[in-house]
This record gives sequence, structure tokens and C-alpha cells, in this order.
Amino acid sequence: MQDPHELIGTKDNRLEEAIGRQVRGYRKKLGITVVDLAGQADLSAGMLSKIENGLTSPSLATLRSLSNALKVPVTALFASYDEVSDAMHVRANEGLKIERRGTRAGHQYELLGHSTHPMLAVEPYLITITEASDVFPRFQHAGLEFLYVLEGAVNYRHADTVYELRSGDSLFFDADKPHGPEALISLPLRFLSMICWARD
Repeated sequence: MQDPHELIGTKDNRLEEAIGRQVRGYRKKLGITVVDLAGQADLSAGMLSKIENGLTSPSLATLRSLSNALKVPVTALFASYDEVSDAMHVRANEGLKIERRGTRAGHQYELLGHSTHPMLAVEPYLITITEASDVFPRFQHAGLEFLYVLEGAVNYRHADTVYELRSGDSLFFDADKPHGPEALISLPLRFLSMICWARD
């Protein structure tokens, strides 16, 4: 798959290569071999070698396993990439497909970028619901959330209030209150979700 995160103006600093450099550097700092780290992260040595050489795009679950084995936060694996530029370009349909709490309810999440700002975390998502699925008005998490509907219509609950959101509508709210789609009015439903919170 093509690199979904294209560094503007730089061809030799792809995200995969930057992650590979960080993984190799932290592994050597611990004084362990590829085989040792692969075993601790539940990966094959061949896969870890590909990651360290920037030859594959590791999934979010793989990055989490590696960060746990290396005893560093996941964001540390992106550090050398972020040192080069604070801009991230994600091509259409090439965001990182990830699983979140609503995935099991039929909601598709595409992560469109990430932030390693020391004080503020930001996660922009494109969320798609293409067919009748479970509604899930009980999300709760830290921070603030902003929604912008691109297509379709939904009754969206926040705390004790239900808002009818249609294409072009937006909703901005405290995310620590229960929230989520209560009724799907028109499908497919596509909306942008921007979540931000203060890092500890």
C-alpha cells in the first residue's frame, strides 16, 4: 500500500522509514536483538525486520505492541518523522483504518492524522455508516469533540438532548457526557469527527 502520510517536499523520509528508525533505535538502546523484541511484541522476526527497514506499514495494534515491548509511548515511534515537519498529508481513501468502540456497531473509522504536541492531543476521523447498524449513543471519553456531517442524516444524542444533524450541520460538545448516534435517518452517513484533549 502507498504511504498514506506523504511528507511534503521530502521523498526520503516516509512515515514507515521514520517509524523503523525509532524502533531500531529503541531496540538497540535496550540492547536486545530483533528476535528478542519480536518475541516480546508477538511478531515474527521477519515482520519486525521489515518494520525496522521501513518496508511495511505497521497497524495501530502492532505499534501498540512494539511500544509496550520497548516501554515507550506509541507517539515516541513517530518522533523522527515529526521532527522533520509538523505537516501531514493524507491522500483520499488512504487514511489509517482503525478499530474503536463503535466498530462493532458497524461504524467505520478512518484516522486522518495524529498529533504529538506535548500538551494537546488531536485525532481527526472520517466516520462512515453505510447500512443499518446498531446505534450507540453511549460514547464517553475525555476532551472535546467536533462533528461535521458530510452526507446523510442522523439523530445524535449528547447527554439529555437529541440533535437532528444533516449534511452541512455541525455539533461541538464536551465528550465526557454520553453521546452518539441515536437514530440513523438517511444512509450512507459520513461525518468528520475531531477529538481533542489535554495530555496528562
